Amino acid sequence: MTPETKGQLLIVATPIGNLEDITLRALRVLRECDTVLAEDTRVTRKLLSHHGIDKPAVSCHEHTDEGKLARLVEEMKEGKSFAYVTDAGTPGLSDPGNRLVSLAVAAGIPVSPIPGASALGAIVSVAGIDMREFVFLGFPPHKKGRETFFKKVTASEYPVIYYESPHRVIKNLRLLGEFAPEKRIIVGRELTKMFEEVVRGPVADVLAYFEANPGKVKGEFVVIAYSA
Repeated sequence: MTPETKGQLLIVATPIGNLEDITLRALRVLRECDTVLAEDTRVTRKLLSHHGIDKPAVSCHEHTDEGKLARLVEEMKEGKSFAYVTDAGTPGLSDPGNRLVSLAVAAGIPVSPIPGASALGAIVSVAGIDMREFVFLGFPPHKKGRETFFKKVTASEYPVIYYESPHRVIKNLRLLGEFAPEKRIIVGRELTKMFEEVVRGPVADVLAYFEANPGKVKGEFVVIAYSA
């Protein structure tokens, strides 16, 4: 075992869609760690199997109780290494995992990032607009605070990036259109997957596109809202 994977917590980015989008370092760490901590073990086992990695996967997510997290920290203190992964992308970006990182840091355990894919980086790379400064807001609230969220998007002088689910994308694009009809948006859908699509234009035009093509309202979305 290399020093990199002994007695520490490694935060490993995994593909957001295409299973080839994982670094050689990430694959090595997943092979060398003692245990993989996973947001959803079923999803993670598919990834490990695809790359021929035989490692135990233990559930660790936003609802994991404090007692279990404390036990994991104690095991790391004893020299055990854990690689933490979420279902897709870079842990910590609107994903669970921050509680475990916080506990590990407080206990003096080394925490190392193993960088890789993220929907945030992917959409920025193809935006084609000035993205030297931007605001990232994660997922909009489901109900309470939703209008406040989109008013914040409207008021920003910088491009705003947020994630969206297929269940609320139409409703929230309508709300954005009410508050900021002058905004333009870039919507990434199913990034890196077979049906990847990037749709650009005024809010009203992009909304009309998805309303006319309900079959495309699938998968995860990432949105950039900006002023032309």
